[in-house]
Formats: sequence, structure tokens, C-alpha cells
Amino acid sequence: MNTADQLFQQACTLPPDQRLALAHKLLADIEPACSEEVSKAWDIEIRERIARYDNGEAVSKPANEVFASLDAQLSR
Repeated sequence: MNTADQLFQQACTLPPDQRLALAHKLLADIEPACSEEVSKAWDIEIRERIARYDNGEAVSKPANEVFASLDAQLSR
């Protein structure tokens, strides 16, 4: 058994919340660095989307409807 398999087996013994935290840390570690410019652009976009939602300018759907629609599309 290689090291990755051994680590996986050990990680599987952790409680679910700790496994999730570990998975998040591993995924975050391999994400490419985000530039300051990109971070600022996303901050602006997020604030604008929230403002549109708060002002009633954005249309939203319940998550269960979105997932049902995706399931139907993927089942074709």
C-alpha cells in the first residue's frame, strides 16, 4: 500500500467534520494563487449581485428546483 492509500485509510477514521476540513485544506492547497486584481473584481461582482438581489432586481429559484432541473438534463 502506498503512502496516499495509507493516508486515505487513516483519514477515513476521522469524524465527518474533520474529514471535510481535511479535504478542504487539501483542495485549497492545490488551487492556483489568485491575484489581488481578480480578488477585488470578485468582491465587486459579489457586492453588485447581493445589491441586485436585495433590490428585487434578481430572480432566484429554490435549490431543489435547480437540482431537479439539472438531474432531468443529465438523465437524458
